[in-house]
Formats: sequence, structure tokens, C-alpha cells
Amino acid sequence: MLNLYEREGVIFAEGTLGQGRKVFVYWVDGMLIDTGAEKMQESLIPFYKKYGFDRVVLTHNHEDHTGTAAWIEEHLQKTIFVHPNGVALCRLPGDYPRYRQQTWGGRKAFSPLPLPEIVHSRHQTWKVIYTPGHASDHTAFYNEATGQLFSGDLFVSPKTKVMMATESVPMIMDSLKKLLATDFRSLYCSHAGYFPNGRDMLQAKLKNLESLAEATIDLAQKGFSALEIRDRLLPGAYPIIAFSEREWDSLHVIESILQDSQFNQGGRA
Repeated sequence: MLNLYEREGVIFAEGTLGQGRKVFVYWVDGMLIDTGAEKMQESLIPFYKKYGFDRVVLTHNHEDHTGTAAWIEEHLQKTIFVHPNGVALCRLPGDYPRYRQQTWGGRKAFSPLPLPEIVHSRHQTWKVIYTPGHASDHTAFYNEATGQLFSGDLFVSPKTKVMMATESVPMIMDSLKKLLATDFRSLYCSHAGYFPNGRDMLQAKLKNLESLAEATIDLAQKGFSALEIRDRLLPGAYPIIAFSEREWDSLHVIESILQDSQFNQGGRA
């Protein structure tokens, strides 16, 4: 299912997949930001043909953001860009756990080019901001003239309760600070959609993560284990933990904070 609508000159292609999971593909000024999941491909092809675009920029390599990139490359011959850390990953077929294939589909190999520091759509200029934490190649796109920010998966929700084993709370915090140092106003998230008060949303997420990190380090200094800290601070039995066979887990949130604190005694500035 694909819903189309527009905000601030941006065309939204909103897909809803299993268990109500939303994925957004954005068209802005003749540029496509992400390509959605493979399971959206049949619905996205008419969208691609109707609106047309000159190039594709990817926020990162994950399959729910790159699932139709191979089709675009083969059938539309458009240039696709991703952060240099993601180029080699995208040139191989996606290798994902079964639950991710069931949710999003697969991801065929394609051959993107490395993102430069600045990208140009038809009439606008976008600053490419490296924002690791969710993925090693994660990138945001900021338009200084319009105040628009496309944040990929860096935001998703103001409160982090579970995360993937490869994610890092401290790195996400640093990336949020990097974005908040710009003058953006509106936020376009790849899973939560559009926020006209985008700055408030990112500030809320950063504040929540800072509070969680402080509490985690405090409990660790008092002798609590990571599991005990998880049970105190993030006690919910979230369905995705079992569904993902613990690739997503609230324990990963706590462990990423503790791993970083070993190198930054006394917490992060």
C-alpha cells in the first residue's frame, strides 16, 4: 500500500508493510531520497515513472532504504549515491536475517557512487552530513536555504527503548548534536514522517538519551550489571526482541553506553 502527499514541496511516498511498519521515500526538486523496501517495488514503480528524478541519494545501506535501488539502476539508469562506507556493501547482495527479509524483502546488488560533501538537486543545494550511530554509512541531508533536514533513521522516535546490536547510543548522541548545530527547522524521518517542529523533536531525543546515559553510568558505578541496569531502566517486554531473535534488544542500548564509558571515564562531555 502506498500513500502519496506533499509538504513544503516534498512528495511523500508512504509505504505500510507488515505489522504497520511505515517506510517513506521522498522526492524533492527532482531528487529521490532513499528507495524504500523491495516489498514496496510494485507500488513505487508508477511513482517513479510519474514524478521522474535525476539522481538518488541514500541515507544508508539498510534494505528498507535501498530495496528498489537495483531496479532503478537497471530500468531508469539513474545515478545513485551513498556514503563511501556503504559503497562496497551495496555492491553485494543484501545478507539479512530471515525476519528482516519477511518484513522488508531482500536487496539486490547495485553500484552506487560515493556521496560528495554537497549534492545538487535541480534548483537547490544540499549539505551531506555524516551521522553514524544507526549505521556506519548513515548520512543526513540538509538544505540551508529552506531549513529542511532529511534524517534517515537517526530520529524515528524521541525515546529509544530498543536498538540493533550494531548501533551506538553515544555515536547517535554525537550525530544529533551535529545536526542541532545547523539551522534546520522541518524534519523528514524515514519511518516517522514529517515534523514541522523538527528541532524540538531532535532536542527531545537527545535529552532523553543523555538522561538514559547518565542513569546507566551511575548504576554501573554502583556495581549493577548491564542486565540489571536494563531491567531497571528499560524493563518492557518489547515484541521486536523475540521477533528479531535479539538482533534488536533493550540490552544493546545499555551495553553501548557502558562500552563507551570505559573509554570516557566519568561520562561524556
